[in-house]
Amino acid sequence: MEKIVVGMSGGVDSAVAAYLLKEAGFEVIGVTLRTWQSDDSSESLCCDIDDARSVAFKLGIDYYPINCTSVFQRYVVDPFAKEYLRGMTPNPCIECNRYVKWDKLLYYAQVVGAKYIATGHYASVVRLDNGRYTVQKAAHSEKDQTYMLYKLTQEQLAATKMPLGDLSKTEVRQIAKDAGLPVASKPDSQEVCFVTDGSYADYIAETAGSDCLGEGFFVDTDGHELGRHKGIYRYTIGQRKGLGLALGYPAYVKEIRTDTNEVVVSEEKELYRRELLCRDINWMSIPGMEKGEHIRCTVKIRYRHGGQPAAIEMTDNGLVRVTFDDPVRAATPGQSAVFYDEEDRVIGGGIIIEIL
Repeated sequence: MEKIVVGMSGGVDSAVAAYLLKEAGFEVIGVTLRTWQSDDSSESLCCDIDDARSVAFKLGIDYYPINCTSVFQRYVVDPFAKEYLRGMTPNPCIECNRYVKWDKLLYYAQVVGAKYIATGHYASVVRLDNGRYTVQKAAHSEKDQTYMLYKLTQEQLAATKMPLGDLSKTEVRQIAKDAGLPVASKPDSQEVCFVTDGSYADYIAETAGSDCLGEGFFVDTDGHELGRHKGIYRYTIGQRKGLGLALGYPAYVKEIRTDTNEVVVSEEKELYRRELLCRDINWMSIPGMEKGEHIRCTVKIRYRHGGQPAAIEMTDNGLVRVTFDDPVRAATPGQSAVFYDEEDRVIGGGIIIEIL
């Protein structure tokens, strides 16, 4: 039997991935990456070692928890706090997948002599006619996770299997129930995995300490002061709730200005823009773009965004300019723009740095 290392979070998705691969004839080795442990010994919300071990015991497979808290701190937690203090809204799961989960799982696969790793993501790995690897959207779009995977490298994709790409969540839970897996009804985790108590803003304030900018002013688009805000890291573009402003109209966060410690608010109609710039581009289905080249595609600007038709262009400074056919709502610096072809395969993506 061919060995395969399965990343097991303790949830139902990775449990079913391990079960399906064992049923397919692989010698499955379960691994949980311990990414975080707080001062009160709370575990990360996405590395439940006890539940993962219980699933492994039920399946009769070898299982090993692996500590990677220091690399998680370096590549995920520290940048998360720093980006919020710069007025950005980062997505830590994207960075974790690229620099922690895949890196550590592939390293362990080498140690045990496994050719492949696998995860419980809702997506499929595809090898194209040009020899490159990409990820294909899940058959059931409501659970598709390709947005979170766009930073994976060709080497990482070549060694990856994702057995849940054609399944719905309902089907996955039914498989788990039929197989007698103890996590069949376990709820999905919805929050930032390392913020185990309280809000992400409170976490940033606690960890950043004196580096946090304090209170400042809410201003309108003309610069008029409207009230005091509680710190720019507590707000994100498009936010309406929690502003504490009574302006006679619904107010939304339009812009965050770190240089003046101001949060700009506006009416909702002013949140819609057509162009943005992206840096740190990772290409999947193609090796890259030439300066001035244009590609028509569909672009998602956040995980829950359905995607909209656009053209992408490589600029002379290595950034990608995205121009949407119709304006998009609340594009947010720090989030990622991910580009899809007409077959719902990832072309590439990058981090949004400017809204034009």
